[in-house]
Amino acid sequence: MDRFARGPFHVGYERRVDLEALRRKRIAKADEQRRAAGLDALLVWKDENCRYLTDLRPQLIAGKTTALNGALLVEGRAPILFCSGGERDRVDRTMPWIEEAHTIPIIEEKALVDGMVKDILGPVLRTYGLERARIGLDESNTVFTKALAAHFPKLAVEDGDTPMQQARRIKLTEEIVLLEEATALADAVTATATAAVADGVRECEVAAEAMRTLFRLGGEYAHVMTPFVASGEHMAPPHRICSDKLIRHGDIVFIDIGAAWGGYFGDVARTVICGKPSDEQKKIYTAVYQGLKAGIAEMRPGRTNKDAADALIRTADRYGLGGRFLSLFIGHGVGIGANEPPYIGETLPGAPTYEFQPGMVFAVEPLIWVEGVRGGGGVRLEEMVLVTDGPPHVMSRAPFEDKLML
Repeated sequence: MDRFARGPFHVGYERRVDLEALRRKRIAKADEQRRAAGLDALLVWKDENCRYLTDLRPQLIAGKTTALNGALLVEGRAPILFCSGGERDRVDRTMPWIEEAHTIPIIEEKALVDGMVKDILGPVLRTYGLERARIGLDESNTVFTKALAAHFPKLAVEDGDTPMQQARRIKLTEEIVLLEEATALADAVTATATAAVADGVRECEVAAEAMRTLFRLGGEYAHVMTPFVASGEHMAPPHRICSDKLIRHGDIVFIDIGAAWGGYFGDVARTVICGKPSDEQKKIYTAVYQGLKAGIAEMRPGRTNKDAADALIRTADRYGLGGRFLSLFIGHGVGIGANEPPYIGETLPGAPTYEFQPGMVFAVEPLIWVEGVRGGGGVRLEEMVLVTDGPPHVMSRAPFEDKLML
């Protein structure tokens, strides 16, 4: 397997990813987890789960996640697609691996959802003998689940998201290749954004230049719907948007935009300085950088997410900043989901300890902020990391800011 981004195109002069084979392998993994969970079928509505099973790249509407497209996985059948009318004609003409598709409304208005369950989903469930089955549902809104219960009272609805998470956790070889490509694209987006940083430039202008690179290079989406560019005091505490704030001399500037390609996400973030940093800014940056490196070094088989988080925090504490981390996890899984379990450094109740396994991919993103620092006292650095049989492989290559190092 390549440990670099060979190129995103489908070419005839060398072998690259066999996308049809990848699709079959993903379905097989999901089917294996379905059986292990004792489920007769999986019904998924989350964007990433639908894409994992069908490869549908849909139009995404803000605020409508889980309300637009879905897929039903039944033993011995290709995944059955339930899609928006806006997607259907394209699906029929360009996605021959979809053997059965049904047009559905947005899963929102009660009457339409009831009609969909009764007259569209219902006949499919009856065709495959699922009226009294155990079906795993990943996520849906209340109006859908109530309609499903009303029309199919003997149907047992179980957790379908955990089996999908289990299927997606260890990446296939082909998925890792696509993640390398997405990370290369994210590095390019980051480079464009950092190059745009200057006195008198607004945060939103930096994001705009980065997004131009994202789409110019064929990217699908940013890692987040709200590109994250925060400068100066906007990083203490972090404002997780890009605003009309002017970047000024001495401002810390944080950039977290990333990229998706081929359905997979590259999540890369960097902090740079506009002008000359203060000693306090250097200390914060160095604590984050050294902590990041220490945490990544623990990401190998036999070690755990707790080992990585402990090493990272312990290293930052050498600078007196071990207790200054943002109250959010320090790292998260990444793949066909922009942000997915397992997590590193999650401190909320119920957070489990996992052992690192080869094929896991994480975005490791420690953030320390200190209030009252002129020009901003907040720093986050983020790397894409693949767990291997040996040392961790860092996929991202965006440079760090030497001017901010002690």
